[in-house]
Amino acid sequence: MKTIIIMGSTSDEPHAKKIKDKLDEYGIAWEQHAASAHKQPLKVLEILTANKDGKDIVYITIAGRSNALSGFVAANCEFPTLGCPPFSDKADMLVNIHSTLQMPSKTPVLTILDPGNCALAVKRIFGV
Repeated sequence: MKTIIIMGSTSDEPHAKKIKDKLDEYGIAWEQHAASAHKQPLKVLEILTANKDGKDIVYITIAGRSNALSGFVAANCEFPTLGCPPFSDKADMLVNIHSTLQMPSKTPVLTILDPGNCALAVKRIFGV
């Protein structure tokens, strides 16, 4: 049972920390990576490939603006993908949520705005 957090940028670290703190509280293992689907798609694929034979994995993607990361992960793995976009204010939130909600077919991304709720969703998926 493992959660893999992929941030589109290291600037997403404060947002990721909120999720990781809750995962720690729930006793759920996690690992974290920074890899942009736009700028480093091969690195993202490397992460997915390294974990493709794992069991009980949930991906959390943290990316804003033009969020290709969430869809890229969901389209290239068989595990649940939770998109938890960061935002600095309400205007930024609207841009980021829309880019996370608008996914093409066969790319199931579950969008959760609140970092605490994102960690709680992982807890419930794992049944702990």
